[in-house]
Order: sequence, then C-alpha cells, then structure tokens
Amino acid sequence: MGKRIVLALGGNALGESLPEQMKAVKKTAKAIADLIQEGNEIVIVHGNGPQVGMIQTAMYELARSEPEKHIHCPLSVCVAMSQGYIGYDLQNALREELLDRGIKKDCATMLTQVEVDPEDPAFAHPTKPIGSFMTKEEAEMLMRERDYEVIEDSGRGYRRIVASPLPIGIVEIDTVRALVESDHIVIACGGGGIPVFRTEGHHLKGAAAVIDKDFAAEKLAEQLNADCLIILTTVEKVAVNYGKPDQRELDELTPAEAEQYIREGQFAPGSMLPKVEAAVQFIKSGEGREALITLLAKANDGLAGRTGTRFHL
Repeated sequence: MGKRIVLALGGNALGESLPEQMKAVKKTAKAIADLIQEGNEIVIVHGNGPQVGMIQTAMYELARSEPEKHIHCPLSVCVAMSQGYIGYDLQNALREELLDRGIKKDCATMLTQVEVDPEDPAFAHPTKPIGSFMTKEEAEMLMRERDYEVIEDSGRGYRRIVASPLPIGIVEIDTVRALVESDHIVIACGGGGIPVFRTEGHHLKGAAAVIDKDFAAEKLAEQLNADCLIILTTVEKVAVNYGKPDQRELDELTPAEAEQYIREGQFAPGSMLPKVEAAVQFIKSGEGREALITLLAKANDGLAGRTGTRFHL
C-alpha cells in the first residue's frame, strides 16, 4: 500500500536562476517519480527564497524606471508569481519523466494562500532572507529608498530579510484534497504559500512576509491527514555538533530527543532548525504519522528505512 506523502523541497532542488531551475527540476522530477512509481500519493511544497527576491527586485527596478506606469509590487504578489513559474517548470518536468516511464498521471500547480496571524511576533522581528546577495552599497540604497531591512550573511554579502510568520491554515485545502483524492499529483503552498490574513468581511489581505516552506508543508500534511512528511535538504541525515570533529549523524529522533537538541542550540536557525521543528510538530499532531529528513536523491531509500533521519513517537 502506498502512502500519502507531503514533500518539502529545498532551494537546492530548484537552482538560483531560470536556466539553473530548468536543469535542476529534471533531477528533482526523477526522485519524485521514484516515489510515485512505488504507488505513493505525492503533494509537493517548494521553497522560493532566491526566486521571490529576484521577482521583487525586477518589479522594483521597473517601478523605479517608470513610476508613472508601475507601482512597487507587494511581496505577497511576488510569492504568487513565484508559485506560477516554479510550478510550471516542475509540473512539466514531472509529467515528462512519468510519461517516459509509461505512467500517465496528471500534475497540477495550485495557487495557494496560507493564513497567518497579523499579530504574529515575527512581523516585528524579520528573520527570513530572500533574494540574491548584494554589496554593502546596494543594501544601503535599498534601506534608504525602500526602507528594507538587511543582514550581512556569513561574509558572503548582504541580503534582504522579511517577516516569517507561522501558518495557521491552508485557505484552498479543500481543493488540494479533492485533487489528491482524484489521483492527481499536486504542487501546493509554493514558497510557503501566499501569506494572507483576514480583514473585514471575507476579505483576505496579502502580508509582507514569506512563510517558511517547512512549516507550511507540515501544516498542509496535517490538514491532508498525510501519512508522512518528507523534508528534503542538502544533507543525508540530521547531525549534532555539525561541522565539528565529533559530529554525529542521527538515524532517528523522538520528540523529546529533538527538543533537547533544540534547547542545546544544535540546529542552525533558518537552516536545519525549522526542518526539525516541523518534523516534530507533524509526528506529534496525530497517531501513526512519520517524518523524515534526508537528501532529495535518497528520498526513496529513506522512506524504505535505509537512510535519512526518521522522527517517531
């Protein structure tokens, strides 16, 4: 029997530019097709950190050069754009790979809004890097002209940071569920979803934020009653004392063990930390649920228990 799986794809699965993305999604499609070939239902969530920043920069330059014709594009709209163009490449690559294997299965990209709390403390403390690296001069210009917040990133340059609120719920969850139950592969909550909050009446207002795709994938997995959440990253297993002589890779983790390591500061914020937190949250959300963190190329082996870090109660 196959499982209902939500896959969270890291940025390494998508590349940093349009040409890179077109190449990267072909490899990504092969790994996902392996899981589908085993009879699993697959829902895909992807990141958009480099892409959404690229889109907003392009829209900013357009508005700057022709202010009489264009306005500065809200970040929520840029997230929506990133869902469309990433989903376009990904669903086409997956369709082609499946047909090459003799599997006829439709794949649909779902424009997905994710509700957040306007009072979330994250709005007062932006932490999520987006876009490409900048020089100090470029960063200072954007801080001056657009009131952006930026950080210096490990000696590699400067990046804009935005709020990263936690997801409350998936607005289009019923539509996603209907597609999954009619045997479609679904790409949903791209870039963590378009962040929105409720205002007067039934209006949903876009928020100037980017939701972490690992937390969005976890919320989606919960609401779809998925069997498994697989978070794909650049390492085969979660490790403690990472990068040190006594680094130790972990085959499995209970919530108590993971939370102890979190208290010790073992996992880097903005990197492994949200992945571990999302995995723990999912397995605690319902009986019989499992979570896995591993490499994209090892997803099938990880699901079979041969590698990766497995989270269990």
